[in-house]
Amino acid sequence: MKRVVIYTDGGCKGNPGPGGYGVVLVSGAHRKELAAGYRLTTNNRMELRGAIAALELLREPCEVDLHSDSKYLIDALDKKWLAGWQRRGWQTAAKQPVKNRDLWLQLLAAIKPHTIRWHWVKGHAGHPENERCDVLANAAVKNQILLEDIGFGEV
Repeated sequence: MKRVVIYTDGGCKGNPGPGGYGVVLVSGAHRKELAAGYRLTTNNRMELRGAIAALELLREPCEVDLHSDSKYLIDALDKKWLAGWQRRGWQTAAKQPVKNRDLWLQLLAAIKPHTIRWHWVKGHAGHPENERCDVLANAAVKNQILLEDIGFGEV
C-alpha cells in the first residue's frame, strides 16, 4: 500500500459565513495542494470537507496519516463519537440530531478503502504544513467564485 500524509485545515470568516479549506497531500517525492471556497458555511463543515476532498483524491487504497487541527474531526473518529452516532440512528448522546450528517456520511465512504491514522495538531502553532493549509483555506475564501455548500443548514 502507498503511504500518504495528509494535512487539512478549514475555516470561516464568521461562523456561519464564507469559508474554505486547504489540503496538502505528500506521498514520497510527490506533493499536491487543494483548496476550495464556499459562499456560506461553517468552520466544522470546512474541516470535514478538507478531509473528504483529500481522501477522495486517492485512486487506490492507501495507508494514510491524516493531520488536522480540528478536534471535532479527530475526536469524532479517535473517541468513536461517529460510531456512537451511527448506533443511535444519527443522534448525539444528548439525543439531538447529529450536525453535518451529510458530510459525515461522505467521510465514511471516503475512509472505507484506506487504513487511516488520525492526528490532531495544534492550529496556528508553527507547524509548516498546517500553516500552509491555513493559507490555502484563507486564499480560497477570497476567491471570486465561491461554491454553494449543498447540505448547509440541514440537520
